[in-house]
Amino acid sequence: MAMVAWCYVPLRGSKGLICIFPGAFYNKEAFPEDDFDARFSKLRENARPDGSPMKRALITGITGQDGSYLAELLLSKGYEVHGIIRRASTFNTKRIDHIYQDPNQPSTRLFLHHGDLSSTEWVLNLVYSFLPDELYHLAAQSHVRVSFDMPEYTGDITGLGTMRLLEAIRRAGAKTRFYQASSSEMFGSASPPQSETTLFEPRSPYAAAKVYAYWMTRIYREGYQLFASNGILFNHESPRRGETFVTRKITRAVAAIVAGKQDTLFLGNLDARRDWGYAPEYVEAIWKMLQQDAAEDIVIGTGEAHSVREFVEEAFAYAGLDWRKHVQMSERYKRPLEVDCLVANTRKAREKLGWETRIGFSELVAIMVDADLEAAGLAPLGRGKAILEKKFSHWNHWQNSVTRVVGAVEGQASEN
Repeated sequence: MAMVAWCYVPLRGSKGLICIFPGAFYNKEAFPEDDFDARFSKLRENARPDGSPMKRALITGITGQDGSYLAELLLSKGYEVHGIIRRASTFNTKRIDHIYQDPNQPSTRLFLHHGDLSSTEWVLNLVYSFLPDELYHLAAQSHVRVSFDMPEYTGDITGLGTMRLLEAIRRAGAKTRFYQASSSEMFGSASPPQSETTLFEPRSPYAAAKVYAYWMTRIYREGYQLFASNGILFNHESPRRGETFVTRKITRAVAAIVAGKQDTLFLGNLDARRDWGYAPEYVEAIWKMLQQDAAEDIVIGTGEAHSVREFVEEAFAYAGLDWRKHVQMSERYKRPLEVDCLVANTRKAREKLGWETRIGFSELVAIMVDADLEAAGLAPLGRGKAILEKKFSHWNHWQNSVTRVVGAVEGQASEN
């Protein structure tokens, strides 16, 4: 069994970063400089095949939908990638198991570390130890409905976690470029379309925490001259979307109904309208934001809105099913406060980043249904698979982005 190098907050009374490697552990203060540098700091000396320096990126939330796609994109661009994962008694790395790399191999460029954004000491230690060129802060308690049940935890992780990272960068004097994953949910009840100048009217604890994180990012940019950007992303989906999110609930249910394993799908508000795009495209925009000459806040979306009802109709029709025979409403999935319509004004993204979506609404639905059919052991209908082969480079082709994820050894990136 392969061993993974993990990094932890130091024990009480010690200093520096403790790294667990096969057969030993290293603490920069407790062990000779040569030992530490030989096994860990050498990573900084990595270079691309053309001899140029290898950029180091740190991703919080690497096991999430966006984090997994971003890790793949950065690896394809020659980065050394470090990801933060939560310690758990069960496997929680299924979205990145297919890109797992044995850290004992000299060519390895993906490293995972256990961490906790609620710990100020740990966050400070993290940034001091790695001094990444780019830090992509994607981690959050990101389920809007759950945030009503866990408002304190949502505020601590989603809001204060961002402040802890920014403060760590400031204290370290690092030249790190910082990306904050802001959300269209911050706009709440504001009239659509929403742009970078639209006033926030949050309607959930999640949205309120994101508004705090947004403003802290701007405060540290304007007050301390950090390169800190907010990407205000509208809804972006994919086969790796969490199974409790409405789009994935719908496409998984379609596959289960086709397989004869389910008959009824319970949903909440079918009239809510959202600007839905394809997640791998959005991580390309995220990367572009940190390559600019100056940090800015940019809205990322498709510029068109569709209702949950339309998503249901499209998904069921693609599989040859009548949704009215299978979908029922349930009060338990409705929020205390609803957000009626979110749709992006994408002008700045087009002008500043040269970015716009390539995957349309019906194509997104086809990709997700095909992927869930394959995950259920059924043959994909084919349209979604063909779309990825035609419109994306190798890192997000069907084999790489879907089939390898389904077939990966569960939990191999969690091995210790």
